[in-house]
Amino acid sequence: MVWNWLRRHPALVDWALVLVALTLQVANALAHSHKALGLGFALLQALPLAFRRRWPVLVLAFVAAGAFGAAVVQSGEFPFPLALFIAVYTVAAHADRRRSASATAAVMVAMAIAFAIAGSFAYPALVLFVAAWVFGDNMRTRRAYFAGLEEKAEHLEREREANAKRAAAEEQARISRELHDMIAHNVSVMTVQAAAARDVFDADPARAREALASIEKTGRAALTELRRLLGSVREGGRPELAPQPGLGAVDELVSQVRRAGLDVQLSVEGDRTPLPEALDLSAYRIVQEALTNTLKHASAHRAWVDIRYSPSEVRVSVRDDGSEDPVTNGGGGRGLVGMRERVDLFGGELQAGASMGGGFRVSARLPIGGGG
Repeated sequence: MVWNWLRRHPALVDWALVLVALTLQVANALAHSHKALGLGFALLQALPLAFRRRWPVLVLAFVAAGAFGAAVVQSGEFPFPLALFIAVYTVAAHADRRRSASATAAVMVAMAIAFAIAGSFAYPALVLFVAAWVFGDNMRTRRAYFAGLEEKAEHLEREREANAKRAAAEEQARISRELHDMIAHNVSVMTVQAAAARDVFDADPARAREALASIEKTGRAALTELRRLLGSVREGGRPELAPQPGLGAVDELVSQVRRAGLDVQLSVEGDRTPLPEALDLSAYRIVQEALTNTLKHASAHRAWVDIRYSPSEVRVSVRDDGSEDPVTNGGGGRGLVGMRERVDLFGGELQAGASMGGGFRVSARLPIGGGG
């Protein structure tokens, strides 16, 4: 606790060092005959320590000058150079290694000359300068090491937050596509069936009841899937409460659209090999969305769904005999955007436009194993 407090108040630590060093140097100066010079050199050694972190090399130069003068004036007896040891430590701790080593070597040479001039036998003190430099250099290395660790931890945290945001955005886009495809399709089917029931309600009650039963079945299926998606949003996970639809469920999808009044022909080529779950779902949703657009916008009477399997890819195509205009056929809305997003996830291709035989056509190629 005390160490942490000292780290938070470096200026107080520095002025405390100034006070201790000044007290020691002044006491030594007063014990000799050249008191005035001794006091001046004492101040020169101690006071610069208050700025040692900001200008370590410059402070070392001033302190060394004071120590040099004190050694010469107090010939024969050299006081313990505490301020100089602190300055050497500070240079090693805050300056780069080459610069601090050069400055410390220069100080040692200067002090050896001072000892020779004064006739002092304080040469063993030079070893303490080396020790002070080694200690300071070790502190600089540790500080750099821990700073690198903190920087790396901050970088990893930023990367983790970015990945979390990206994953959340991708999940939001996925759920948005799922909601759009599911709700748009089921509501469209229910709307068409309700209109058919209304048209035959008096003339053919049995057919009207059949349409209403189909509306109920479609509505229940939509509610089940909606609860699954909303549950995944509340729980923050992917929906696993019910199996995800895939191309294996296209037969039921086609039957549902037929009950809504659109004659749909389904053609499947190749072996129905198991597909990756996400790709299988995307292919199903593309067929679903294309049929939904046909029901809602195209004024079509017939539609053709073609699915072709191969070892490297799966192709789906939905063609109708309705409007050739992409806007009229639903190609200008969110549905086509969702289809392109799904195809882009797997590095595939999507084509949507007028069919050569009339009507509108949506075709998609989804490489197996080509997802990003």
